[in-house]
Amino acid sequence: MNIIRSAVFQLTIWYLAIIMVLSVGFSYALYRMSDAELNRGLRRQQDVFLNQTFPNFPGFDDLREQQMKETRDRFQSNLILFNLIVLLAGGAVSYLLARRTLKPIDEAFVAQSRFTADASHELRTPLTAIQTEIEVALRDPAFTKEAATNLLKSNLEEVAKLKALSDGLLRLARDDAGRDMWESVSLKDVATAAVEQTSSVAATKEISIENTVGDITIKGDQVSLTELLTILIDNAIKYSNPNTSIKLTAKKKEDTATLSIIDHGLGIKASDLPHIFDRFYRADPSRSKEKVAGYGLGLSIAKKIAELHGGSITVKSTPGNGSTFTIRLPRHNK
Repeated sequence: MNIIRSAVFQLTIWYLAIIMVLSVGFSYALYRMSDAELNRGLRRQQDVFLNQTFPNFPGFDDLREQQMKETRDRFQSNLILFNLIVLLAGGAVSYLLARRTLKPIDEAFVAQSRFTADASHELRTPLTAIQTEIEVALRDPAFTKEAATNLLKSNLEEVAKLKALSDGLLRLARDDAGRDMWESVSLKDVATAAVEQTSSVAATKEISIENTVGDITIKGDQVSLTELLTILIDNAIKYSNPNTSIKLTAKKKEDTATLSIIDHGLGIKASDLPHIFDRFYRADPSRSKEKVAGYGLGLSIAKKIAELHGGSITVKSTPGNGSTFTIRLPRHNK
């Protein structure tokens, strides 16, 4: 990106300028101190040489000035060489520091560009469907009331998709401003609520959900944590075959609570694992025999909720043998 490259160049120049100002300043101070010390040493030598050894030595002052000049020239040459080395090494170091400093900004620019492109693409799909259906209906001279009703129903479905997409984007954009309002939350209550919200979807595929989460307390927002667990259970249901099971387990340590969602579904390919928490990322459709609805925002939202609570989500999966999503959250005793 041209902006980042320009910023790297400018920051490199600033870093190098600071290094060279310090180097030249240090060299000048060192030269002045060395020159003063050299003069003092030669004066002492002159006193000893002339007053005690050879009081009437001719040409001593000229010899002294010549030695002083040669010494200064050598010292100046060494300092110039030193500053040239600092210039070259400082340039390389400045460039590396500038790249390192601007790397998070560069990554943010890339992520923002990708997010904008993905969001535009996902928004265009339902809008195009609505536009096409309306244009076709307006061109149909035999457009009936029944056809209009069906058109409105179809448009309403697309509007619902747009609403779900916008809600997901807003959820991702929400910050942790309400953290001061967090309370003690029981993971048992969170798991129970999440299972209740997904039980009807699980029932349509005859998938059983075994909830063994005990009464472990953490500090957080119960609604958000319920949403986090609901997303993961719903994801497990989507990618599980009928007549399978999903198990919820939890463990606690002194300062950490670990909650796992274990399914026996289709699993996730190793190539997909690094990307499943990216916004709008959808795994290969061949992973499931059915078309899975959604925009690829669920796991991104789940990851953000976990991070806002100071936790993390990891996943282990083997294609054909299911997946295990593990949530780790800081634990706060009552």
